[in-house]
Amino acid sequence: MEQAKISNLYDLEQTIARELFSGLAYPWEALGAIGDFIRKLGPALDPEKYEQRGEDIWVAKNARTAPSAYLNGPLIIDENAEIRHCAFIRGSAIVGKDAVVGNSTELKNVVIFNAVQVPHYNYVGDSILGYRSHMGAGSITSNVKSDKTLVVVRDGEEEIDTGLKKFGAMLGDFAEIGCNSVLNPGTVIGRHTNVYPLSSVRGVVPPDSIYKCRNEVVGKRL
Repeated sequence: MEQAKISNLYDLEQTIARELFSGLAYPWEALGAIGDFIRKLGPALDPEKYEQRGEDIWVAKNARTAPSAYLNGPLIIDENAEIRHCAFIRGSAIVGKDAVVGNSTELKNVVIFNAVQVPHYNYVGDSILGYRSHMGAGSITSNVKSDKTLVVVRDGEEEIDTGLKKFGAMLGDFAEIGCNSVLNPGTVIGRHTNVYPLSSVRGVVPPDSIYKCRNEVVGKRL
C-alpha cells in the first residue's frame, strides 16, 4: 500500500516530531507514541524559545494563544502557531509552526505539521495532518467505527488491519478538505488532493486528485 506510506505523504522536515516517525512505514503506527514523545521532547526544548505552562505543556514564546483556549498536556505548541478563541486541546497534541487551531476546534492525540489550518469548528482526533493541509469549516475526523471494531485501511482490494480501535485520518501535505466533510476511521488522503464539501470519505484517496464522491475520484490536470 505505497500511497499510504509516510514517505509518500509527508515532508518530515516540516514538523518538530520528525523523530516520532523514525523507523515506521505507515503514519498511524505513531499514534500510540505521541504522548510519550512529547514528554521526552518537551524538557529538551530551548528555554529561550519555549516556556513550560503546567505539567507536560510547552508553548513557544511567540505563539499566540487566546485566553479562552483550553490547553491540556502532554502538548507542544511550536513557534508562531495561533490557538484561537475557545479551542479545546485535550492532550497528546503537537501543533506545528505557523499552524492555526481555530475557534471551537478540538484536538486529541494528533500531530499537526507546520502551517496546517484547522480554523473553524473542526474535530481532529487520532490523526496526522501534513504540511499546509487545511480542513474547511465544520469538517471532522471520525476516529471510532460505529460498531467499535478495529480500523482497517483499504485501498481497492488491498487492506491493512491496523489493530487500532481509534484512528481518524492521515492527511498528506497540501491536502484540502471541503467544509462539513467527514473523514471516516482509517481515511488516508494523498498529497495535493482536494475533497469536495459535504463529502463522506473512507479508504485511501490518491495524491493529486479531486474527491467528488465515493465513485468519482478524478486526477488533477497538472
